[in-house]
Amino acid sequence: MKFHRISNTIYALVGALAIASAANAGETLLDVSIGDQQHKYTLEDLQALPSTEFATTTIWTDGQQVFEGVLLKELLDKLDVTEGEIEATAINDYSVTLPVSDATVDGPIVAYLLNGSLMSRRGKGPLWIVYPYDSNPSYKTETIYSRSIWQMDRIAVK
Repeated sequence: MKFHRISNTIYALVGALAIASAANAGETLLDVSIGDQQHKYTLEDLQALPSTEFATTTIWTDGQQVFEGVLLKELLDKLDVTEGEIEATAINDYSVTLPVSDATVDGPIVAYLLNGSLMSRRGKGPLWIVYPYDSNPSYKTETIYSRSIWQMDRIAVK
């Protein structure tokens, strides 16, 4: 049992270091496409936007967690997106669709930190669309949970 916990810790550290080194190298963490426009964001680009932090419980983690990232609304406002749908896709090509109307000032963030640390791929990173589930009962629904994609690396606005 002790070896298993140590190996999980090592995997998490290696994953976090890989993300950190990618961020330091200026590698793209998020590709955003709007029609024929392409936008690429590094960790530094995302961190340069106003950040939002909240504590919430999730159905995928134990206890309250602190997430930090950029409001989805802030990212879409920067890109002049006001309507339509967002197709968010993960590293493994899993994708979800959410309406742009979900992007509100008290809505989801594109989280890049979990409890103050970068998220490794094993830890649901590098990016996770997270809603402040505990702040509003309407966020504790199957529909909202299904929109909460982790290991996200692409967004297409349709």
